[in-house]
This record gives sequence, structure tokens and C-alpha cells, in this order.
Amino acid sequence: MTGAQVLSLITIVAPIFALILCGYIARRGDHIGAAAVSELNKFVVYLALPALLFDVMAHAKWHDLMQPGFVAAFGLACGAVFFGTVAVSLAMGRPLASAGIDALLGSYANTAYMGFPLFLTLYGQDGLVPVTIASILTVCVLFASAIVLVEVGSHDEAHPLKLAAKVGGALARNPLLVAPVLGVVYNLSGLPLPAAAETFLKLLGGAASPAALVVIGLFLAGPRPVSVKEAWTAAGVAGIKLIVHPALTWALAVALSVPPRLTVMATLLAALPTGTGPFMLAELYRRPAAVTSAVILMSTLGSLATLPLIMWLLGVEALPRP
Repeated sequence: MTGAQVLSLITIVAPIFALILCGYIARRGDHIGAAAVSELNKFVVYLALPALLFDVMAHAKWHDLMQPGFVAAFGLACGAVFFGTVAVSLAMGRPLASAGIDALLGSYANTAYMGFPLFLTLYGQDGLVPVTIASILTVCVLFASAIVLVEVGSHDEAHPLKLAAKVGGALARNPLLVAPVLGVVYNLSGLPLPAAAETFLKLLGGAASPAALVVIGLFLAGPRPVSVKEAWTAAGVAGIKLIVHPALTWALAVALSVPPRLTVMATLLAALPTGTGPFMLAELYRRPAAVTSAVILMSTLGSLATLPLIMWLLGVEALPRP
């Protein structure tokens, strides 16, 4: 991989650190108070991210997304990492709700904020369909699975039917699940979105990732020291995300005879660092977020080394600039 390609990758990752740094500086300088972490996160969860999810599902072109081999390799790898992490966390005595967030940290690739610019650099417009598929699987399926586990783990009801009713009611009111379902329904209706609605969704949905990254910076700047045990836990989960997840994806793609180009794409998408979704979920449900924010930061920093290495191993080269 050439120096220019490494520089291009760093250019893609740099804004993520800049947004986290903005939040960190604003909090350390006492320009934004501690209450902003929770309130800004609510803005993302209840407004910005639902708009993004609705927009993605309302515009999905199903015939372009029919890539069964790619979906199987990427989806099965995400599922294996997710439920494998749940099993390990439960074996270590972690509560089910915390195990659900741990699992999301190891399998939730930053496809939206890093995947699209990276694949535009590497593949041009041809790379957008695989990123869209991965984003739908990550943001909708994985996120929904984690929410179910957190909801189940957050209720103490012993009776199975009452527990199911409580969890079902909570899920039916969760905007992160309702929004993509409504997007699918609108997509299937065949009706075009009005221009004003398009602009609204793009403006509101576009704020989701930047706001979440600023919130991470605000959180990191607060008086929440990470213990040695938490740091090692975060490093281990970051290693799963950056090494185990892409390696498993590549192995499954090869085993399923996925075309080489799509195999490389699936592996690169799995190699992306952890996105902001787990942090938003931890804050929403008032779960400890020190490990969550540390994993996002460690995996994003670590991807500066692992992504170029994986691209070199796979023989990936960026498109020449015009």
C-alpha cells in the first residue's frame, strides 16, 4: 500500500477524531456542562438516528441489495461475533443488558461514517451497494438484537408472558426500531418522498454521527477514570472488532464461495472500527459507558494500523484520482 493511500485513509479517519476532540475540549473548558452528554444523546436517539434509519430503508433498492453470498458472509460473521461475545460476557458474570452492549461493541462496524467515504475512495460508486447492505445489517439487525437483550435484561418480571408483554411494549415504542420499520413500509408503498421530506431527513439524519462523536468527547472529558480492568476489557473488545471480526468474515466468504471482489469488500467492512451506536445505547439505558467509549476510541485509533495492513494483505488499491 502506497504512502498516498495511507494518507487518504488517515484523511478519512481524521474528522472522527476531530469531532471527539471538539467535545473533549468543550467539556474540559467548561463551555458545555455534564448534563449535555445525556441530553445530546437523547437528541441523537430520538430524532437524528431515527431519521437516518427511515431514510436508509425508504430509499433501499431491493434488487440492488440482493447479494446473498455477501449478506450471508457479513451477516453470519456479525452474528457469530455478537452472540459469541454475549456468551463470554454472561460466563464472566456480566448482566444480560451489559452483555448485549458488549456484543454490539465487538460487531458494530462504523459503516455509515467511515464505510461510505472509504469505499468511494477505493471503488467509486460501485462500492456504495455493499456499504448500504452492511449498514442495514449493522444499524438495523444488530442494533435491534442488542436492544432486545438490553430490554430483557432490564426487566425483573419472572412470568414469561408478562416479561414478553413488557419487552414487546418497550420495543414497540423504541424509535430506533420503529423508524426503520416505517421506512420499509413506505418503501413498499412505492410512493416517492416529497422534496421537503427528503431535505428534512437529510438534515436531521446527517446530524446523528457527528453529534454522537461530540458526545463521546464530552463523556471522555468528564471525571470518569477508566480502571486498569476496564482498559484491558476495552482493548480486548477492540481487538475482537479489528482482527477477529474481519478474519471470520473473510473465512466465511471463502467457504461460501463469494466472488473475490465481494469477499474483499465484506472483509474491509468488517475491519472498520466500532461505530457510535453502542455508546448511544449505553447512555440511553443508563448503562456504564466507560468501556464503551474506550472501545470506540481504541478501535478507531487501532484501525489506522490494521486497515492499511488488511488492505495490503487483500491487495486493495485506491482508484487513481482524476
